[in-house]
Amino acid sequence: MTVSILTDRIRAATASGRKALIPFLPAGFPDKERFFDELAALDASGADVIEIGVPFSDPVADGPVVERASLESLERGVSLAWLIGELTRRKARYKAGLVLMGYFNPFFQYGLDKLAYDAARAGVSGLIVPDLPFEESYRVHTAVQGTGVSLIPLIGLNTPEARMRLYAERAEGFVYFVSVMGVTGVRGELPPEIALRLDLARSVFNLPLALGFGVKSPDQLTSFGARIDAVVFGSSLIDHLREGGQAASFMDRWK
Repeated sequence: MTVSILTDRIRAATASGRKALIPFLPAGFPDKERFFDELAALDASGADVIEIGVPFSDPVADGPVVERASLESLERGVSLAWLIGELTRRKARYKAGLVLMGYFNPFFQYGLDKLAYDAARAGVSGLIVPDLPFEESYRVHTAVQGTGVSLIPLIGLNTPEARMRLYAERAEGFVYFVSVMGVTGVRGELPPEIALRLDLARSVFNLPLALGFGVKSPDQLTSFGARIDAVVFGSSLIDHLREGGQAASFMDRWK
């Protein structure tokens, strides 16, 4: 099996003695043109992987900050087809691995086989589908096989070991560990039981572990040490941009 670009990017970061940085930004936010300026800035400022959110009208896993940004993008006419078309025009501009994070409905409506082909052609290396249960994931996994696009598994505090092992059989890229029970959004504190669950995940998966949902600042990561390889942040980045900040200045605090 070919090693995913996403795995390579994260392992290169950990080999240099740091956590890989995975910012999340909804497609078309803050607006259609500035989105690509900020995407380029994230890439130039040290992002190892960039998650691009695909706007959807019923984002069940999104907290209020991400949901608001996503709905605003929909109002601007942002769609999966638009995003893939624009990424295709810009292919090979980014050093970071690109991941599309979206719900199953838009992916299904686009056509799973077509999505896998077009995403690969656009330079996308992974898909995250938060509302896709393992029992249905074979449809997406089958579509992306052989394209260089990985289906990234999400696991969390309530994922039993047996279910982790099912995901591990076909997992590629990295493993997204959801730090809280609930939707996205910054939290002052992360649940103390995360450490034990990360230890379990580490024993099951032979892939980098990325911690996301609720991560606000680097200080929250100190207690996890080598348990995690990467950190995902979205709501705090969106807030920073909405308040007039720039992606480059936001990334500086994580270096």
